Amino acid sequence: MNLLIVETDELDSDQQLRLIGRRLRHVNEILKLQAGDQLRVGQLGGQIGVGLVRTIDKQVAVIDVSLEQEPPTPLPLSVVLALPRPKMLRRILRGLAETGVKDIHLINSFRVEKSYWQSPLLQNTALHEALLAGLEQAMDTVLPAVHLHRRFRPFAEDVLPGLCRGRDALLADLGAEDSYPSEPRGPNLLLLGPEGGFIPFERDLMRQAGARAVGLGPRMLRVETALHCAIGRHLTVIR
Repeated sequence: MNLLIVETDELDSDQQLRLIGRRLRHVNEILKLQAGDQLRVGQLGGQIGVGLVRTIDKQVAVIDVSLEQEPPTPLPLSVVLALPRPKMLRRILRGLAETGVKDIHLINSFRVEKSYWQSPLLQNTALHEALLAGLEQAMDTVLPAVHLHRRFRPFAEDVLPGLCRGRDALLADLGAEDSYPSEPRGPNLLLLGPEGGFIPFERDLMRQAGARAVGLGPRMLRVETALHCAIGRHLTVIR
């Protein structure tokens, strides 16, 4: 935890925080803070600053909070991702939050198993926890929005054209003639399929909606690897 993130209602009128639970255990056992020590604090959806530990024990820590810095600039990229297998989903969501992606669309596809949509990780609480872990790591306070699209065709025909409008919509495709831009300029939209990729029918609908096929190289990559390779190119142009 590089940033202690607090909700607005956790701060009293004097900007003082009473910390308990998981975050207190981290402060005690990992950071090993004592009275008089400081740590980085951020308000969820708001500014970042410093917390001064007034008192601390195993039950509660009292921290004076001062907020004055804006959160990092979001990455000008939205991600459309075929729902991955549950054991990958938590890592992927955390990684997207770490890199500054603020708009995430999880969609269905022919190669997405129906059982994936029953995963408890798609519940609001689990999504929140995974994204929050990414914010804590990257010292950010703005949660990404996650949209679930359980039917592919309505998404491709009714939602995707609006997402593509005004953006360079990049459909990652192993057989594409064009290469993924080495220095993509936002705003961009990244579309990434499941293991094995989108089927031809799905690719056709996405191209009709405004996406263009681009390749990340000659290798068949796992979804998580392909996602990191693509987002890494967007990160290199952020100043």
